[in-house]
Amino acid sequence: MKESDFDLEHQNQSMESRIVASLEKISQAFRVLLWQESREFSLSPIQVQVLIFLLHHSEEKRKVSYLAGEFNMTKATISDTVKALDQKGLIAKAYEPEDTRSYIIHLTERGREIATETSLFTREIHAPIDKLHADDKENLLLSLLNIIRHLNKAGIITIPRMCMTCTYYESSGNGQKHFCKLLNQNLHVTDLRIDCPEHELKAD
Repeated sequence: MKESDFDLEHQNQSMESRIVASLEKISQAFRVLLWQESREFSLSPIQVQVLIFLLHHSEEKRKVSYLAGEFNMTKATISDTVKALDQKGLIAKAYEPEDTRSYIIHLTERGREIATETSLFTREIHAPIDKLHADDKENLLLSLLNIIRHLNKAGIITIPRMCMTCTYYESSGNGQKHFCKLLNQNLHVTDLRIDCPEHELKAD
């Protein structure tokens, strides 16, 4: 790429640059909505994100080391976030008997309430997607999955639990056909997952 996607003269002549600029606008919307939600509960955006993650993921993923990779932050930064949530009474630590330095993070009752409420911060982004035609939704999902896969390969997104990076996933027909070896069945585009609890990272 020789021209900036934000150079208006170039952008208005390039479909690709307009798509990139559109994604950047959507990312702004996520940040604004997350800030609004976090301010309501006197939390930081990363504290809200961690609470939401803890609400929806299994115990082996509710550790500082995993959270650091998930949010592409240092362990020290995540530890500070967890400490702040602990002080606010929103999480509790369950230390592992074989390693007292390691612990699993659990939500308290109040933490679960806040996580449940704040996890709906995307509703304004969800609204226009609801109105898309089913075919447009499928094309959009497949396109976004391919973008995420590329970003993972480039080392920008560190822990994707999506079908395309899973050892159980196979594709054929130039990526038009999808198959899950774990389920032993063909997958429709609408079956492809962005975050699968059974995900096993495919070896390079």
